[in-house]
Amino acid sequence: MSQRPVRVRAGRGVRALARRLLGRVDGDSPNPRRSNPDAVVDCAVYVNGRREPGRPHYADAYARARHGRDAFVWLGLHDPGPAVLAAVGQTFGLDELTVEQALADGHRPTVQRQGPVTLLVLRTAGYVEHDELTDTSEVIDTGDVMVLLGDRFAITVRHGAAGALRSVRADIERRPALLAAGPWAVAYAVCARMVDSYLEVAGHVERDLERVEEAVFARDRTADIQHIYQLKREVVEFKRAVLPLQAPMRTLLGPDGPPRALHRWFVDVDGRLSRAVDRVAAYDDLLTSIVQSRLAQLAVEQNNDMRKIAAWAAIAATQTGIAGIYGMNFDHMPELAWRYGYAGALTLMAAAALFLYRLFRRSGWL
Repeated sequence: MSQRPVRVRAGRGVRALARRLLGRVDGDSPNPRRSNPDAVVDCAVYVNGRREPGRPHYADAYARARHGRDAFVWLGLHDPGPAVLAAVGQTFGLDELTVEQALADGHRPTVQRQGPVTLLVLRTAGYVEHDELTDTSEVIDTGDVMVLLGDRFAITVRHGAAGALRSVRADIERRPALLAAGPWAVAYAVCARMVDSYLEVAGHVERDLERVEEAVFARDRTADIQHIYQLKREVVEFKRAVLPLQAPMRTLLGPDGPPRALHRWFVDVDGRLSRAVDRVAAYDDLLTSIVQSRLAQLAVEQNNDMRKIAAWAAIAATQTGIAGIYGMNFDHMPELAWRYGYAGALTLMAAAALFLYRLFRRSGWL
C-alpha cells in the first residue's frame, strides 16, 4: 500500500519533466500545428459581434469560441490543399464527404445540411477588362466559394481568382450588431457580396452588348460572328453561375434557414438576386437575337454577292456569245465583208453590256 503513492509521484514527475523538455523543444523550433497554413487567408474569434485581437491558429480560435459565450470563429481559406482541409475537418468535426466537397471546385450553387453543419455553395463572378472583343476574349472569370456553418464556426473556402472575401470581412466587422447574430451573419455577408458582384458584372456586360449591337447594325457592319459567339459563351457561363442560386436562396428563406433576426436581410439578397437573374436572362436572349440577326445579314450578303456574280456572268456571256458567233468563219455570214464589221461588232458588244448593266443596276443586282 505504501508503494502506490510513490508511483503516483513518480508519474507526475515524469510528466512534468516531459512538459519541460517539450517546452524547451518548442522554444527551439516552432510547432508546425500552430503555424498558419498558406491557404489560411484570415482567422478570427468574434464575441458579441466584435473581433477579438490577434490572428490565432484556427484550432486555438475554435477552442476559445467553444468555451466562450456568444462567440464563434470565422476561418477563411483560399484554394486549400488536401492536407490543410483534412486538418481543418478534423479540428471542426467535419465529415469526410464535406471535406471532399470543399476540396473540389466547379460545384453548382446549393444548400446542404450534413448533420449539424450547413454547406452553402455559391459561384463567384468577376469582369475581365479588355480593350476590344475578340474570338478568344475572356469576359467573365468565375469560381466558387463554399460556406460551412456550424454552431460556433463559419468556414469560407474560395476557389479561383474572383470573389475575394477580404472586403466582405472588413465590411461586416463594421456592423457588430449584425455580426452578433452568429455564423449565419457570415453567410449573409458572403451571399450579399456575391449578388452585388453579379449586378456589377452585369453592368459591364451590358456595355459590351451595346458595342456589339452597334457594330452589328452599323452601316459598315464590322462585327464578326466569332466575337459574338465568344460573348455568348461568356454570358452562358455567367448565367450558369447566377440562375441556379435561386433555389438555394429560396431554401434559406424557409423554416430551416438562418435565425429570424437575419431573415429580412436574406429577403433583401433574394430581391437583388432576382434583378440579377432577370438581367442575365435578358442579355442571353438579346445575344441570341443578335446572333440570329447577324446570321440573317450574312445570308443576305451572300445572296447579294451571288446576284452580283450572276449579273456580271450574264454580261460576260453576252460578249462571249457575239464573239463566238463571229468566230465561226462561215462563208455566208452577214457583214463579214463589211469594212466596218469589226468596229460594228465591238459597238454591239459594248451596247449589249451597257444595256444589261443598266438593267441589273435598276433591279438592284449591281
